[in-house]
Amino acid sequence: MTETQPVRRRRGRGARERILKAATELFTAQGINATGMDQLSTVAEVSKRTLYTHFPSKDELIGAYLQSLVDPLLPVPPSLDRPTMNPREQLLAVFDRKPSESTAPFRGCPLLNVSVEVPDPGHSAHQLAAAYKREFARRLTDIARQAGAADPETLGEQLALLFDGAAARGTVLNSSHTAACARAIAESLVDAALADVGPASA
Repeated sequence: MTETQPVRRRRGRGARERILKAATELFTAQGINATGMDQLSTVAEVSKRTLYTHFPSKDELIGAYLQSLVDPLLPVPPSLDRPTMNPREQLLAVFDRKPSESTAPFRGCPLLNVSVEVPDPGHSAHQLAAAYKREFARRLTDIARQAGAADPETLGEQLALLFDGAAARGTVLNSSHTAACARAIAESLVDAALADVGPASA
């Protein structure tokens, strides 16, 4: 009879960070519904008691995971701290993000994935994903306004929709190359929107 190998647990500080790191890896690779708390505690090398001390429920862990993604994924308007990129370049930069080097299937946008896995619009995770998508379009609109677009709201929504469409198609096709095609379309949209204000401002 083969004895079960005991799960290795790490002592000391940093348990919360390890749990979030494990959640990010597992939720990205296999989705939140397929990831159980037992697996999370094993990969994070913490006891179930420690896991629930930091995150009393899976929903709270999902919320912390999503919050950790929001700031890095949102477009950042140009400022004095980032003088090298003009508004036009910033609008297109959202399509230039390189996915991490991995042999795992391409998973696209994690916020879109969560909204599919948690379809209830009243669920906190779904609401957070929806709020992120609204903020994503709002920031694109602000940058479009800085760029001088005649109708920044429309351009911001078009670019947000294009970004989400590329992410969804890339997930289905297991390909990150859809972003390059989306960027070419975005460039045409942006340049057309900026060209429209030329004659009026002359």
